[in-house]
Order: sequence, then C-alpha cells, then structure tokens
Amino acid sequence: MHRLFAATLTVVAAAALAVGAALGIVALLNATPDQPNRPLVHYETPERDQQEQ
Repeated sequence: MHRLFAATLTVVAAAALAVGAALGIVALLNATPDQPNRPLVHYETPERDQQEQ
C-alpha cells in the first residue's frame, strides 16, 4: 500500500512540475516584446521625374 501511495504521489508531483514548467515557458515567451517589422536596409527610389530622363 505504501508503494502505491508513493507511486501516485510521484506521478502527481511530476504532472504538477510539468504543468508549472509549461506555464513558465509560455509566460516567458509572452514577456518578450514583438520586434518591429521594419527593413534593415532601405534603398531610396528616384523621383518619377528623374526616372523618365
């Protein structure tokens, strides 16, 4: 009976630890700010008047 109780307690503790780790990882991923969607390199295009010449 003691072995069954110890095994049940171990399974419950492992499940609680896994759920806590998963929630912690999700919280860390949500804590990082979103990066702006701006290009690193920007090429200037000439004006339309300059393109026609």
